[in-house]
Amino acid sequence: MIRQPSRHCTVELQALPARIRHVRRIVSAQLRYWRLDALVDPATLGVTELLANVHRHARPSKQCTLELHALLDQLTVSVHDLDPTLPRIRAADTWETCGRGLSLIAALSESWGVRPDGAGKVVWFTLPVLAPALEEARPVPACWDTMPLEAARMTDGPRARLRSATAG
Repeated sequence: MIRQPSRHCTVELQALPARIRHVRRIVSAQLRYWRLDALVDPATLGVTELLANVHRHARPSKQCTLELHALLDQLTVSVHDLDPTLPRIRAADTWETCGRGLSLIAALSESWGVRPDGAGKVVWFTLPVLAPALEEARPVPACWDTMPLEAARMTDGPRARLRSATAG
């Protein structure tokens, strides 16, 4: 089930490998819809790590909730699961093939954390949202309304009067 009022999106799922791939697509599409394209790669990488941790470690259930909250200057990604065991960063040996997920989250994010929540926990991270480019933030005038008001008043004819009346 997906709920997304404004700039908040919630996805409830079982953290199974096949589902994680689909959730990455949902996150990518949602961030592109919000015009946060630059955050797609780090956010989906972080989501993959968090959901892989739920799949690997959460007991008794793999059921979890992923939430995206986009504010003006920050995207927060969080995963709530039903396992009360709080994860911790550990030093993985060079030969180990796993155990670096939270270190990766810490490296790619602006901030991250873990907190108990009900019978389970929430693991979250934030990414900075860059301000939109000046061209994107500026409204584009309609092509028929690009003439300055003074120029419209100085032009002779009935169309000039109409343009002056609609522009002012």
